[in-house]
Amino acid sequence: MEVAVYNIKGEDTGRKIVLNDQVFGLDLNEGNANHTVYLDVKQYLGNQRQGTHKSKERSEVSGSTRKLGRQKGGGGARRGDINSPLLRGGGTVFGPRPRDYRTKMNKKMKSLARKIALTSRVNDGKIIVIENFTFEAPKTKSYMALAKAFKLEDSKVLLVMNGVDRNVLLSVRNVPNALMMQAVDLNTYALLNNDAIVMTEDSVAVINEF
Repeated sequence: MEVAVYNIKGEDTGRKIVLNDQVFGLDLNEGNANHTVYLDVKQYLGNQRQGTHKSKERSEVSGSTRKLGRQKGGGGARRGDINSPLLRGGGTVFGPRPRDYRTKMNKKMKSLARKIALTSRVNDGKIIVIENFTFEAPKTKSYMALAKAFKLEDSKVLLVMNGVDRNVLLSVRNVPNALMMQAVDLNTYALLNNDAIVMTEDSVAVINEF
């Protein structure tokens, strides 16, 4: 598969770059492609969670254990002490406890999910390949000029580069709907959680080897 290469002004350079069909040209109707992507995204999001949520249960609430009323005849629930979940300020019934949300997924499935995501984005026309570039100085205005050249100033954009370019990173990081990543760090969630993906030629060379 070949796609056009643009410059940062949004102009077609007349050159094309080859995208590896083993990465960008999978058959999405084969196997459980959607389920594979689902599992990878679920694992990624779960691994981001701290799992430190906690609420106090009845035995952990500070309060007297004196029984407030008699067992029968009061016309209400047999609620016992002031720590009862039935009363304001009482404990929580089956409240959240700290837990680990991390799960495991084998490398082959993660790699397949990433390739499926790349194939899907290419099929939807969401991937733009541009020449390798850098900015003379870290300026948000420089990135916004690039985004406007492709009419992406109001879109959520993932900028993929081969390495960490400090000027580009500092130019992108203050833009709420833009994210810069290295090609080697790409994951399924990042590829799908955007409106467009802008890749440099060098990054495509790395991705072709996935």
